[in-house]
Amino acid sequence: MGKCFLVTGPPGVGKSTLVMRVLESLKTSNPNLKVQGFYTREIRQGGERIGFEVVTLDGRTGPLASSSSSESSRWPNVGKYKVDVASFESFALPQLQVKEDTDLFIIDEVGKMELLSPSFFPAVLAVLQSDVPVLATIPIPKFGRDIPQVARLRNHPDATIFKLNANNRDAAKQQLYYHLLDFLPSINY
Repeated sequence: MGKCFLVTGPPGVGKSTLVMRVLESLKTSNPNLKVQGFYTREIRQGGERIGFEVVTLDGRTGPLASSSSSESSRWPNVGKYKVDVASFESFALPQLQVKEDTDLFIIDEVGKMELLSPSFFPAVLAVLQSDVPVLATIPIPKFGRDIPQVARLRNHPDATIFKLNANNRDAAKQQLYYHLLDFLPSINY
């Protein structure tokens, strides 16, 4: 089993929630755990999703994508959303710098919006080349077609895939937690 743990599953199944719960459990086991990375969060208005923001694990937040018409017309589209690539890069890329004392990287997610950044995937690959374990989320292939960079991660020799569905969320959380413990030497059982 490799040190890259990839959570995949259909949209809305709870991939991000699972990753954050595993992280909470790991930090409870070891409050001194040094974690780097980011997650994405929906922005809702009146019950409707109007965009996404990137949240760094050191607490900074910035825009990722918006369906609002007031956004720049030059930003690329993913579905109905305009993606603020520059904002994403300014928040996410510093979190993917390999530092000597990092115990774990969280990358939520490696998907279409994030991959619009030409610097993002090379940063992800640099993290994978380090000795630091990675917990990341990836989308499932749509209509049998995978995003090439996601396929490359899925087929990486260090990757272990956890396919999430509504019935296995609790079991997947336990499995991920215990697998990660094996790769985190600073945690005392």
